[in-house]
Amino acid sequence: MIRAVQLQKKFGKVEALRGVSLQAAEGEVVGLVGPNGAGKTTTLRILAGLLRPSGGYAEVLGVKTDSPEFRRVKRWLAYLPEEVMPYDNLTGRAFIEFVHGLYGVANMKEAVELSGLGPRVDDKIKTYSKGMRRRLVAAALLTVGAKALLLDEPTSGVDVLHAVEIRRAVKEYAKSRGAAVIYSSHNMLEVQSVCDKVYFIDRGVVVDVGTPTELLQRYDAADLEEAFVKALKDSG
Repeated sequence: MIRAVQLQKKFGKVEALRGVSLQAAEGEVVGLVGPNGAGKTTTLRILAGLLRPSGGYAEVLGVKTDSPEFRRVKRWLAYLPEEVMPYDNLTGRAFIEFVHGLYGVANMKEAVELSGLGPRVDDKIKTYSKGMRRRLVAAALLTVGAKALLLDEPTSGVDVLHAVEIRRAVKEYAKSRGAAVIYSSHNMLEVQSVCDKVYFIDRGVVVDVGTPTELLQRYDAADLEEAFVKALKDSG
């Protein structure tokens, strides 16, 4: 449902991607792990149709992301950037209504419950902490009925209890809706617990890929963080 084939992206002389290939099937949560500058966000932005690749191609729901036909796919695609700034003077409820309106859905009760904001959902967003804003945006996007989700650091700044709830919701959403999810995170424990398959990426190339169990066994590692460090050392 989500596929990248030998993606390349140059920004001037900088090669951000040098042949990245990955895929996420129906009902699958796929992790994208790498250090800062590895190419994770660039990959997600190409998959979302916000950047054109310099080489290779990406597809979502069978349609290339740089084709005119991709417009009709966007109804079924949700993208959560790492840094997103909902308008300060909207209330949380108004923001959810706005996002849901773009997708033609109305799942306010579900979104409010997932956000964990309670009565604060009717306060203006400018009064929210970073974690509360993140929960609001994640809750809005996880209730639009998307078939493909691109999540960049979805629990960044979120407290432990609500981060656990977001991870649970993502995993449940993928399985129950048959959605494909690309999940980028620096939190290795999070990736290990929520993802069915994980891609290690560094300096614009995929270093390794496998299920969390396969990667732990391959690198004789106690956890995914150790496996990731060993994979990068092995790749030079």
